[in-house]
Amino acid sequence: MEAKRFLLLFFLLSLISISTAATTQKVRARKPCKSMVFYFHDIIYNGKNAKNATSAIVGAPQWANRTLLAGQNHFGDLVVFDDPITLDNNLHSTPVGRAQGFYIYDKKDIFTAWFGFSFVFNSTEHTGSINFAGADPLMNKTRDISVIGGTGDFFMARGVATLMTDAFEGEVYFRLRTDIKFYECW
Repeated sequence: MEAKRFLLLFFLLSLISISTAATTQKVRARKPCKSMVFYFHDIIYNGKNAKNATSAIVGAPQWANRTLLAGQNHFGDLVVFDDPITLDNNLHSTPVGRAQGFYIYDKKDIFTAWFGFSFVFNSTEHTGSINFAGADPLMNKTRDISVIGGTGDFFMARGVATLMTDAFEGEVYFRLRTDIKFYECW
C-alpha cells in the first residue's frame, strides 16, 4: 500500500513539475521568413463609372439596391472585386497582379466587413497566388487578417497581412496598403 502511495505521489509531482516548466518557459518570438508590401485599389461601380469600376455590389438587403451601398454601415452588401495590385500607392502604376475575391459588410451597428480574397500574380517577379480570409473592422487604423495559403511562388504560405486604409474617396474608391508577413515558407 505504501508503494502505491509513493508511486502516486511521484506521478503527481512529475505532472506538476512538467506543467510548471511548460508555463514558465518564454514564448519565442517568431521572425517572418518573408515580408512583402502591396497596394490594392478598389473602384466600386456606382451606376456612372462602368469603364473604371473594379468591383460591384452583387448582393444587397431588401431595402437597398445594387448600385449604391446600403445605409446602416452598408450592412448586408456583398461586393465582388477584381482590383489591380501595385507596388506603390499610385493607381496608375503598372499592376503586378490582381486582388480577386469578395467582402461582406456584416454588422449593422459597427462599420466592418469580412474579406475572402486572393492576390493573383503572373509577372516576371512572382507567379501564383496568396490567399487571405478574415474580419476587417474598418474603423481601426490597422487590421490583421490571416494568410491561409498560396500557390506557385507562395506554395502553402501562412502568415498575417496587416491592412491599412491608405486612401478613400467617398464610397467609390479605396486603396489598401497590405503588409504581408509570412511565417511559413516552403
